[in-house]
Amino acid sequence: MAKSGNQKAKLLYLQKILLERTDDDHGMTMPEIIDALAAYDIKADRKTLYQDFEELRDFGLDIIMEKRGKQTFYYVGERPYELAELKLLVDSVQAAKFISEKKSQALIKKLEGLVSREQAKELQRQVLITGRVKTMNESVYYNVDEIHTAIHRDRTIKFQYFQWNPDKDMVLRKEGAWYEVSPWALLWDDEYYYLVAYDAEAGIIKHYRVDKMLRITITDTPRAGHDVYGAQDLSAYSKSLFGMFGGDPVKVRIEAKNNMAGVLIDRFGKDIIISKTDDPEWFLTTVEVRVSRLFLGWIFALGEDVRIVGPHDVVEMARQEAARLLEQYA
Repeated sequence: MAKSGNQKAKLLYLQKILLERTDDDHGMTMPEIIDALAAYDIKADRKTLYQDFEELRDFGLDIIMEKRGKQTFYYVGERPYELAELKLLVDSVQAAKFISEKKSQALIKKLEGLVSREQAKELQRQVLITGRVKTMNESVYYNVDEIHTAIHRDRTIKFQYFQWNPDKDMVLRKEGAWYEVSPWALLWDDEYYYLVAYDAEAGIIKHYRVDKMLRITITDTPRAGHDVYGAQDLSAYSKSLFGMFGGDPVKVRIEAKNNMAGVLIDRFGKDIIISKTDDPEWFLTTVEVRVSRLFLGWIFALGEDVRIVGPHDVVEMARQEAARLLEQYA
């Protein structure tokens, strides 16, 4: 048999054909595989293909042969990712506000390449990005990578930070001055990525929206704040935040009706201690929170079935905030 120009790449093209065109529900017959290879100017026959299948199996490709009626079909079975797993990843990409629409589309297209063409159609049916609120900062991918690199190297970073004005223009904060902080972690909160960093000048931990950071540069300065950040339980820390507003943690006593137990457990976790009150329809719990207007707003939004009962200064803050809102909308 005369060899064609692509004959040396036969195994590579065979693998490409099987990965793209077959899955558990879609197989190819031997004649279909031979025709598909011929489209790449590659000659093949049954005898050599049986040997090719074995070599690809030895390489790790799960090629399955299955008889269906009078025909025999070949297809790729197990893959690195199941279709259900990729659907979850696609949903996450779509929901993430910190990824721009353009980058979301590009990433989903890459995820589609991990399954067959027919399965990719199922992922495409989930792509409903247009109209969703997404970031307009295309550099967020590289921001995340740069921050992880700085953390790995134990170095501080410098960057500029911006906000939007009413004309929808980017305006640099601090008149374009550079921020320098010690990056410690990245948190995903309310569909946005936040940098948790130590500000050595202020001596406190601060948060920054990653999609609002520009021109991130890794410095030669070692990170500071090891003691401050090392004392943090990141899981507990993230639960105490509302909208990534910082502040000192406060143990807040909350009284709620029994039907609100699920809401509080969903927000603060199953480790919260729930105690009975004199009224069998109510319970009491204590949660650690960094009190902010967003936290108080969250409490208000739960309605009359949830109320703060301590400590006194937090109760007073809630009263002042309620009075402010009443005056604002009077």
